[in-house]
Amino acid sequence: MAFSAKGVMLSFFSKKLVKIMITTNQNKQVKRILKLKKSARERRKEKLFIVEGIRMFEEIPEDRLYKTYVTEEFLEAHRELFQKKNPELVSSQIMKELSDTMTPQGVLALVKIREFHMEQLARNDALLLVLENLQDPGNLGTILRTGEGAGVTGIIMSRDTVDIYNPKVIRSTMGSIFRVPFVYADDMNEVIRFLKKNQITTYAAHLDGTNYTKEDYNKGTAFFIGNEGNGLSRELTRAADHMIRIPMNGKVESLNAAMAAGLLMYEARRQREKGGK
Repeated sequence: MAFSAKGVMLSFFSKKLVKIMITTNQNKQVKRILKLKKSARERRKEKLFIVEGIRMFEEIPEDRLYKTYVTEEFLEAHRELFQKKNPELVSSQIMKELSDTMTPQGVLALVKIREFHMEQLARNDALLLVLENLQDPGNLGTILRTGEGAGVTGIIMSRDTVDIYNPKVIRSTMGSIFRVPFVYADDMNEVIRFLKKNQITTYAAHLDGTNYTKEDYNKGTAFFIGNEGNGLSRELTRAADHMIRIPMNGKVESLNAAMAAGLLMYEARRQREKGGK
């Protein structure tokens, strides 16, 4: 049983008072989450982002979990998850407002942003992706997830790339957001200097390039992937050590950015496992 009072609800389990339930979107915590959901600027300011769903929730590193929000039904069904946590109860209607999905599972968390620096990506066996102006959240999330599977050691993004903490990106990563190092770069010339300084060979995906399977990716490697509609800028293409292409039949000129990145990454993995081309 429960009773409402000024936009909150006192929730009982086994006749014992457990928590005050948030039932109004005028609640300060709800307003804060809605801002984080909608605004990349707010996420950067607060250094927090939103994670939804039980699978993603279980992936959150303990030291990065900031706050958890659950529905009464979810808490009853998954009490073991919250033995040492202190979640906030929200009504099902409020969870729907907070969620970025049509059918929320009943758990949402605020997670601390972890910042990396480009120098942390420097290593002899580096396998990097350099993304320029990608705009599709699903593409970016898929690239992170595929990158983890392929053994990518880091991702560098131009500042105009979609926000990696966008809720749609987070969902697409399926947890890889917590394990793949990444940085945003304000100046792509600085990125080029970093790669050259660390003797990382660069490859630009381009229609005029050579067959991507003919190159050697056993040493430090960085693949340049461009905007979904326009491809790489001329400046970044010219700065690359090599231009490569993925051969295609028919009238198809290019692949989806995530698909192209996946093929390149897994070719590098194949060569490294084999020990040569």
